[in-house]
Amino acid sequence: MTEYEKAMHPEDITRLFVERSNAGDAEGVAALYEEDAVMAYPAGSRTEGREAIRALWEKVLANRPRFEQEQPLPTLISGGIALTSTPPRDGAGARAQVVRRQPDGSWLRLLDQPEFTPPTR
Repeated sequence: MTEYEKAMHPEDITRLFVERSNAGDAEGVAALYEEDAVMAYPAGSRTEGREAIRALWEKVLANRPRFEQEQPLPTLISGGIALTSTPPRDGAGARAQVVRRQPDGSWLRLLDQPEFTPPTR
């Protein structure tokens, strides 16, 4: 397995995600997640586990989408758990992730809600 740069701060994960996605590196994207992570994607479903997340990103990245860095909102940290979020550039909805500090001090995603929109009234 390739040795990847580790996220030493919760906010690093978003930057690393953009870099690896734009490089077409599904394995590198999956390395940002814990083994049993859960991702709420595609919309309306769940992708569970690092291997399933890797397979999903392999399909998504095959279309060579281009991601841009989004300015993170302030991170909320409690002990070894953090909540990170970014507002999408198009202003529609939000993105949020729960990340956990690993024994080596790095951070990995545990829960990922990459897209959600406010409820309609």
